[in-house]
Amino acid sequence: MLISACVVGLALAAMASPSPDAPALDRGFQQMYNLDFSGAHATFRSYQQANPSDSLGHVGNAAAYLFSEFDRLHILESDLFTDDHKFENRGRPNPDPAVKIEFEKELSRSDELVQQALAGNPHDKNALFSRVLANGLRGDYTAMIEKRNFASLGYMKTSRAVAQQLLAIDPTCYDAYLAVGVENYLLGANPAPVRWFLQMTGSQTNKTEGLERLRLTADKGHYLAPFARLLLAVAALRDKDPQTARTLLAGLATEFPGNVLYAKELAKIP
Repeated sequence: MLISACVVGLALAAMASPSPDAPALDRGFQQMYNLDFSGAHATFRSYQQANPSDSLGHVGNAAAYLFSEFDRLHILESDLFTDDHKFENRGRPNPDPAVKIEFEKELSRSDELVQQALAGNPHDKNALFSRVLANGLRGDYTAMIEKRNFASLGYMKTSRAVAQQLLAIDPTCYDAYLAVGVENYLLGANPAPVRWFLQMTGSQTNKTEGLERLRLTADKGHYLAPFARLLLAVAALRDKDPQTARTLLAGLATEFPGNVLYAKELAKIP
């Protein structure tokens, strides 16, 4: 069964004091969801120049690099996530080494800025959320591209733990619930002996709680709400609920017409 964080990130709504350039972040993520990766990179780089001390511009650009690889390698297609046998026996993707270099460069710069911010204020919500997202992105690259599922667990647990720390400070950071939801849902869907082992390693494996947290992000999240809806559509397909999946995917296809994935997945539902 999947143990990847499945792109646990793509959420930036936990900003402690939003920059005047915050709409640029909206635009960058909208471009990314519409598969306009060159446009997203340009937008995030512009944000970085205007906000040199803000880690969000760098972690957002890293997300755009990761999603461009997912799109190129057809990693986010639902068949891979609804068929456990297909997931476990998938071939190892052929990553673009230049993209990985840029991906790691952006995450490293984000880490530096997060460390500086937290040194001045350990409760800096902006920095904490960047750390949540960075660990999620690294976990997804490790599991979905490098095919090192067990190694990705460490990133997943760290991302969830930091998300819980952030939510203790501000429970209205709804995008942060995704980190908690993904770990619980994906790991909770494993057979009982596997869940027991994962719990012994410190993972959280409550599938019902996971779905509740995903719905919270889908309903009240900001940057991450569209991705939470995609994950809920996949969960509905796994649970033999095509009507819910159809409704979610239809909404996404309308909202992001440039993303052919949503329409393609919608057409698969009988």
